[in-house]
Amino acid sequence: MVKEGSGQPTSTATWQTRQAYWMPTICLLVGIAVGYLFHGSASRASSQNKSAAPQAANPAPMPSLDEMKRMADVKAAPLLEKLKSNPENADLLIQTGELYKGAHQFKDAAGYYDKALKIDPKNASLRSEMASCMYYSGDVDGAISQLREALGYDPKNANSLFNLGMIEWQGKQDTKGALAAWQELLKTNPQLGADRSAQVNRLIAELKTQGKN
Repeated sequence: MVKEGSGQPTSTATWQTRQAYWMPTICLLVGIAVGYLFHGSASRASSQNKSAAPQAANPAPMPSLDEMKRMADVKAAPLLEKLKSNPENADLLIQTGELYKGAHQFKDAAGYYDKALKIDPKNASLRSEMASCMYYSGDVDGAISQLREALGYDPKNANSLFNLGMIEWQGKQDTKGALAAWQELLKTNPQLGADRSAQVNRLIAELKTQGKN
């Protein structure tokens, strides 16, 4: 969800295009929604730039997960070297986690986020980001637990509330839990603005329609 992350969440916005190729539909919904709602300006700018650029006749194939892992290992090597002499540096741990998250190595990313959270446990945005990685790794209950803990430190955290609602809905089929999270999001975050509030309200309306069926 997760600066996305997320959101954040520091980089959830960048998941929008990455997730479109690799992740199942349920996970895609979380990544796109968080990126659009809470990091929309960055993701929209990226989309506009891409639409303006000429399209290649034969676009390069997407790298495999193994290839992405190898690339992440190379990029992370200098950070890991620094961590050897400074293992309690939360910023380095977060940077390393972000590299692996960007390469879809979500368990690796969560491991580095976890180490950073041991140093800075009240970092609600980082905890929300870790929750997203746990969700993408298949640990739905763990993700929800992390989001609830994040909200314990920062009850108004928009990304945590949004992600909690999305994971309650898609991961647990708990429409009541999702509604409660999103209603709290709207109540406590009037600064979201009309467009983002409208997006959340549409999701709430969809949930209520499902409940009637």
